Amino acid sequence: MNEMTPIQSAARRTTHYINGAWSQGGPTFPDYNPFNGEVVAEIAAGGRAEAEAAVAAAAAAFPAWAAMPPGERQRLFLKAADITERRLDDIVATMAAENGSSKVFAAFQIRLSAAMLRQAASYGYMPYGDVLRSDVPGRTALVTRKPLGVVAGFTPWNGAFYLAWRAFLLPMAFGNTTVIKPSEEAPMSAGLIHAEILEEAGFPAGSFNVVTHAPGAAADIADVFFESKAVRCINFTGSDKTARMLGERAGRALKRMVLELGGFNPMIVLADADIEHSVRAATFGAFLHQGQVCMNTRKIYVDRAIHDDFVAQLGARVGALKQGNPADPSVIIGPLINQRALDQTAARIKDALDRGATLVTGGTSEGLVYAPTVLANVPRDAICTTGCDETFGPLLVVEAFDDAEQALADAQDTPYGLSASIMTRDQARAFAMAQRLDAGIVHINAPTMASEAALPVGGTKDSGWGRSGHYAVEDFTEVRLVTMTGGASQYPF
Repeated sequence: MNEMTPIQSAARRTTHYINGAWSQGGPTFPDYNPFNGEVVAEIAAGGRAEAEAAVAAAAAAFPAWAAMPPGERQRLFLKAADITERRLDDIVATMAAENGSSKVFAAFQIRLSAAMLRQAASYGYMPYGDVLRSDVPGRTALVTRKPLGVVAGFTPWNGAFYLAWRAFLLPMAFGNTTVIKPSEEAPMSAGLIHAEILEEAGFPAGSFNVVTHAPGAAADIADVFFESKAVRCINFTGSDKTARMLGERAGRALKRMVLELGGFNPMIVLADADIEHSVRAATFGAFLHQGQVCMNTRKIYVDRAIHDDFVAQLGARVGALKQGNPADPSVIIGPLINQRALDQTAARIKDALDRGATLVTGGTSEGLVYAPTVLANVPRDAICTTGCDETFGPLLVVEAFDDAEQALADAQDTPYGLSASIMTRDQARAFAMAQRLDAGIVHINAPTMASEAALPVGGTKDSGWGRSGHYAVEDFTEVRLVTMTGGASQYPF
C-alpha cells in the first residue's frame, strides 16, 4: 500500500478504486459523522462512466483470476487477513466516525472478517465436482463447477465492514471478479478500506473494484450492473423493499441474484431458562449497533411464570448501557445513522405508548443518540410489533405467553425468516421447536446475533436467499456437465 492512502491522507478525500488504481479528480460529496455532524471525508461522486470502467476492468481480469492456482489465491487471502487485523485500531476509528459503530461492534466485525478471509483461503481446494454413472456403455459423466464471471455487489452501511467482505470475498474465493457499490452512508467502511487492504495484499488489478456515488445517485451505477452482459450476478444486502425493485430488473435481464435482507428476529424464553443468561443474550442481541443490524432481536416472548422477573432484570441491564460518542471505547449505544432513522424509531415508540404499552426503560434521545428502549404490554396493533417492517433502531418489545405452542406460532407470524433464538435448559425440546421455526438461523441458548465465519448465514421468506461460508459455492458458480464416450455408440438414425 502507498505510504499515504486516500483514506488516511490529511484531507481524507477518497476516490474510486478501478483496475488497481485510485482515480484522480472529479466531483465529491461530504461523508458526515452521525454523532457530531462533522465531515469525515470527501467521497468521490461517480456514475455511469466509472461503473462502466470498473465492470470492464473486472471482465478483463476474470480469465486470469479464475485460472489462478488455489495456492496463489490462498496466499493473497491470508495476507489480507493479517493486514485487516493489523489495521484494527484505525478501522475501528473510521467506523466510529462514519457510521456510529461502537468499539465492541467494530472490533467484532474486524475479527470476524479476518476469520472469514482465512476460511475463504481454503475454498479453492474444495472438491468442485462429481463423477456420475451413465446408462450409456463406455460413457463417463463429469460434473464440474466454474465461476460465473463478474459479480456486482451492493454493500450496506450498518454491518458495513463485515458485510462488504461477504459481498465480494465469497465470489472471489470461487474465481469471480467483483465490482462493489458501497452505501453512500458509509463508503469507507463498506468498500474503500477493503480496496486499500487488497491493494496492499497484492491482489491483481481489476479483480476487485469500488465505485462510490453521491446520496440518491445510485441509479446510474445500478443501470450499468443490470445492462452489462459481463455482470453475471447481483449480490445485494439491504432492505426487502429495494430488493424487490432490483429483483424485477434482474428477472428482465436474466441475472442471478443473491440477497440478504431484513429480519424480525424473535427470542422465545421458556419457563426453565436461565433468566440472567437470557437477559444478557437479549441485551446483546437487541442493542448491538443501536439495533441497526438485520439479525438484531426485535421481540421476546417470555413465559408468564418468569416474565416479571425477566423484564425487571432486562430493564436494569439495558438502562445501564453507556450512551454517547462511539469514539469513546466504553460507549455501547452510539448515534443512529441519520435523522430519518431516529424519527422512525421515535414515532414507533410513541405509537406503542399511545396505544397503552408500558415503558420499561429508554424512550428519550439526545441528538441522534436514542436511548435503548424496552416496551412491555404492547398491543398487537402497534406498528413496532406487527412484524411487517423492521424498526431499525434501539427498540425491543417483550410479550408474555401462557402457551409455548402459541408463542411459537406468534414468533413466525411475520414475512421475515432470518434469525431466531430459544432459551431453555431443555435442549431436546428446543431442538424440536427449532425444526418448526421458519427461519434460516435458529440459535439455542444464544442471541439472534451469533455469527461465525464458517457458518451458513441467510434467511427464508422475505429475508432473502443465498448462504455464506462454503455453501456460497451454489450461488457463485455454475455446474458444467462433460461426458466422455469411448467406442462406437448406437443411434436411432
